[in-house]
Amino acid sequence: MQATRLIAIRHGETAWNVDTRIQGHLDIPLNDTGLWQARQVGQALAHEPVSAIYSSDLLRAWATAEAVAQATGAPLTPERGLRERCFGDFQGRTFQQIEDESPEQALRWRKRDPDFVPDGGGESLSMLRERIERTVHAIAARHPGQQIVLVAHGGVMDVLYRLATRLHLQAPRTWQLTNAAINRLLWTDSSGLTLVGWADTQHLDNASRDEIHS
Repeated sequence: MQATRLIAIRHGETAWNVDTRIQGHLDIPLNDTGLWQARQVGQALAHEPVSAIYSSDLLRAWATAEAVAQATGAPLTPERGLRERCFGDFQGRTFQQIEDESPEQALRWRKRDPDFVPDGGGESLSMLRERIERTVHAIAARHPGQQIVLVAHGGVMDVLYRLATRLHLQAPRTWQLTNAAINRLLWTDSSGLTLVGWADTQHLDNASRDEIHS
């Protein structure tokens, strides 16, 4: 089977990103900067061959994916399996609130305990990894020899990087998870994911931000 080329994109910025407030499965829209970032990443991919786009069904990812679909003309499909990690009772709270109100849980979260599940029906890192690996492998297997785009979330990008580089869930993060950055991977049935390029932000760095509030 031929390799599938993957372009993985984290959604554009939201107000909750700026506030360091946990979004999880809550449906938070893009802010003005995020909408601008979505347009920029769409333009950056406009002339690339894209066979299909798959996106988390959460609004911040879906709006980003719509901009890519408009620019590329590729069909867009919602994929619930690409959602962010469910953070249970952490959702809607800032990092500082979690530290102040739930110090024991916050410590396990900070230490990246693979089996830690936030109260209120959340997911562990191990559960998230299993979900993302299963979802991405199923999608990639449909498109041998093609290039596809996946639009998702920071936690999903983190798992993709770890899967592609064979890093443990508790390994310290040394890579960026920038909003609307372009990340490239390859998938084969025999080897799974491998890393091609990560955190390309040229389309954001070189663009004028004058239009953000226009």
